[in-house]
Amino acid sequence: MNYKFWTVCMIQNQDKVLLLDRQHDHFNGFIPPGGKVEFPESFVECAIREVKEETGLDVKNLKYKGIYEYVNPEKNDRYIIFNYITNEFEGQLLQNSSEGKPVWVNIDEIDQLPMQQSIRRRFPLFFQEGTFEIHVKWDNQKNTEGEVFIRKT
Repeated sequence: MNYKFWTVCMIQNQDKVLLLDRQHDHFNGFIPPGGKVEFPESFVECAIREVKEETGLDVKNLKYKGIYEYVNPEKNDRYIIFNYITNEFEGQLLQNSSEGKPVWVNIDEIDQLPMQQSIRRRFPLFFQEGTFEIHVKWDNQKNTEGEVFIRKT
C-alpha cells in the first residue's frame, strides 16, 4: 500500500478567502494553499509551512475541517488530504508564488471561478459546522473519479 499525505488551509478574512490562481500543469484553477507533508512534520506544521511558502502569510489557530481521500485499488494507492481553516493570519502577501498568484476572492463568487472538482466539492464544507470525510475511488480505466462518498459529522 502506498500512502501519500497533503494538507490544505483555507484562509478566511470576513467574506473573502485567499486562493491561488494556479495556471500550470494539470491542476489549473483556483485552489487553497497547501501541499505535501514532509516527514517527520505534523499535518498542522505542514499546513502552516505551505501557507507561508505559497502566500507569505503566517497562520495560526488552524481548525481541522476534514479529510479528502483518493484510493486507487488497482495501484494500491491512497492519497489523504487534511483540510483546515483559519481566520488568524499576519504578514505581507506575496505578489506571486510558484504555485500561483495569491488572490482574495469573495466567497459568494466562487461558483464563477475555474476550479478543480475536488476543491469545488469540499469548498462549502469549510464554512459549515462539524467535519467532513470525502472518499473517492479512482477509476483507473477511465482515468477519472469513480464512486464518491461524502460524510458530514
